[in-house]
Amino acid sequence: MRQDSISSRTILRVRDGQGVEADDWVVVEEPLEIRVDGTSIAVIMRTPGHDLELAAGFALTEGIARSAADIGTLRQCRSGPEGGEALNVVDIGLAPGVSFRSDTLRRNLMASAACGLCGKASLEALATQARRIDSAIRVSREVLQSLPDRLLRSQASFERTGALHAAGLFDSEGVLRVSREDVGRHNAVDKVIGRCLLDDARLDEAVLLVSGRTSFEILQKAAVAGIPVVCAISGPTTLAIETARTFNITLVNFLRGRGMNIAAGAERIV
Repeated sequence: MRQDSISSRTILRVRDGQGVEADDWVVVEEPLEIRVDGTSIAVIMRTPGHDLELAAGFALTEGIARSAADIGTLRQCRSGPEGGEALNVVDIGLAPGVSFRSDTLRRNLMASAACGLCGKASLEALATQARRIDSAIRVSREVLQSLPDRLLRSQASFERTGALHAAGLFDSEGVLRVSREDVGRHNAVDKVIGRCLLDDARLDEAVLLVSGRTSFEILQKAAVAGIPVVCAISGPTTLAIETARTFNITLVNFLRGRGMNIAAGAERIV
């Protein structure tokens, strides 16, 4: 757990009608500016930590890069030329010959907001980046039911603050490969995907578990990354279900205790 991801604040703790001032751990939320070849293209509210992974995952899931080979350099900008203080800015340097249109990114971001303007338009925009996932992965019901506890045990910052989302990537046997925390569940997903991108790790036999609900944005990122199974502790949105069915993603929600709801791709669950 990074110390700059949490901070102490004095609060008034009320119990049984009695108030006592006390120091409490609070999760840090700060903006991160993402630049491509020096040009600012997005500002994301996130929890500091794993910023390079976040930028790499963002680049992949938002169509800036199609693979790790498209990223030439990835650096955290600093306040001075001689290794000064790290800034809330990451610059992605594209590899020679790789082009990028910022107007395309703006369209993707509008679609990924999933504000209900037009679900069909969102799926059509996603179809330019992703294809139906052909994966032979099979996961047992017992393994899926064990994942929430395994992810929770990896959430050191959540244990202290109670204010962070998490995303974890598991293999078909339930082994946790990587987990990340953030104030935004979509940021946590980008951090996980970014780590795998930088490690050149396969995602076509992975299971993604997110805390909270599944929205279009989460399924969008899974589709672009090629993740075949997405699970969540809470419920899905209608567009999340449509996206899962369109791109052949197994979608499991309300994964709690001995129960689960399967909205798409039930054939992958043994």
